[in-house]
Amino acid sequence: MNTPQIHQQTGLGILAILTSSISVNAGAAFAKHLFPLIGAFGMTSLRIGFAAVILLLICRPWRKFPNAQNLKIIAIYGVILGLMNLLIYQAFARIPIGIAIAIEILGPLGVVLASARRVIDFVWFILALVGLSLFLPLQTHDAALDGVGILFAIGAAIAWACYILVGKKLSTDSTLNTVAIGMFIAACVAAPFGIIEAGSALFSPSILFMGLMVALFSSALPFPLEMIALKRLPTHIFSIIVSASPVIAALCGWAILGEALLLHQWIAIFLIVIAIAGSTFKQS
Repeated sequence: MNTPQIHQQTGLGILAILTSSISVNAGAAFAKHLFPLIGAFGMTSLRIGFAAVILLLICRPWRKFPNAQNLKIIAIYGVILGLMNLLIYQAFARIPIGIAIAIEILGPLGVVLASARRVIDFVWFILALVGLSLFLPLQTHDAALDGVGILFAIGAAIAWACYILVGKKLSTDSTLNTVAIGMFIAACVAAPFGIIEAGSALFSPSILFMGLMVALFSSALPFPLEMIALKRLPTHIFSIIVSASPVIAALCGWAILGEALLLHQWIAIFLIVIAIAGSTFKQS
C-alpha cells in the first residue's frame, strides 16, 4: 500500500471513530430521558435489541456463517459488548454522562499502559488517577457523586478494555457480519435484565419507537464504525481519537440534558483526556 492510500485509510479511520463518538453520546443523552419510564436496564435492552435486529436484516450473516473457532471469539465479543452497555447505562442513571464516559475511557488507557515501556507513561497513569480521584464522592455537600454510579462506570471501563482487545483480534478479518452476530449475542445478554425491570412497558409503541431511534444512533451506527476504525488505525491512534469522547459526552449531556458540570469535574475530565492522549502518543 503506497503513502496516499495509507493516508486515505487513516483519514477514514479517524472520521469513523469521531462520527461514532458523537453519535453514541448524543444517543445516550436522549436515551436517559426514557430512564424514568423503563429504567436503565430496559433502555439498554431496547437499544441493543433494535441494533441487533437492524444489523441482522442488513447483513444476513446466516448466508456466510463463521466457523466454530471464529464464532467462539465472536461470542466472547458479544457478551463483553452486552455487559459493557449494561454497566455504562447504570452509570448514566446515577452520574452525569460526561463523567461516566470519562471514567469508562480509562479502559482504553489501561490497554495502552499494559504494554507501555516509557517512564513518561507512569506520569500519564498518575495524571489519570488524579483525574479519577476528583470524581470520587469524598465531598460532604450535595454535589458529591453517587459512589455506586462510579463503580458501574469503572466496571464499564474494564469491559471496554476487554472489548478493544477482542475487537482488535476480530478486526483483522471481520466484516459487518461479525458485528451483527456479536450484537445479537449482546442483546441476548441484556434482554432478561430489561424485561425484568421494565415489564410490559418495554413494549409500548411509543417506547419502542424511541428505543429504535436510540438504537440507530447509539449502537447500529457507532459499533460498525468502530470496527472500521480498528481495521485502519493502530491501537494507540485509536485510543488518541477516543480520548476526546468524555468532552463530547459532557457537551452532549449539557446540551440535551442540562447536565452542567462543576469546575473540578471539568478539570478531572481534561486530566483524563490529557493522560490518554499523552500515553498513546508515539514519536515517529
